[in-house]
Amino acid sequence: QVQVVESGGGLVQPGESLRLSCAVSGLTFSFSTYAMSWYRQAPGNERELVAGIASSGGRNYADSVKGRFTIARDNAKNTVNLQMNNLKPEDTAVYYCNAAIRDSLRRYNHWGRGTQVTVSS
Repeated sequence: QVQVVESGGGLVQPGESLRLSCAVSGLTFSFSTYAMSWYRQAPGNERELVAGIASSGGRNYADSVKGRFTIARDNAKNTVNLQMNNLKPEDTAVYYCNAAIRDSLRRYNHWGRGTQVTVSS
């Protein structure tokens, strides 16, 4: 079965950095063919896309994290990372890793259980 496991969350002060990692295994197709992304959800908020990286390597970011966060993938290790710099209290949320692939019918999503990021002084 597919396993998506996030790690690296924790409690940090504003201005500090964290790096989240996501390890994926058991995919039907090659990891390199999946779009990888990070979502987050804070209490009372909708789940939002934070950053994504396509199989081609193209990246996109939410406006709120642009310039502070960097997403990268290592296809040899079946991992994707999210480097988060200059963290702000509003970044506090559970961060979820997503692996997605699309065929002619629909988009298939595989989700991790999430890792908590808390930014507080």
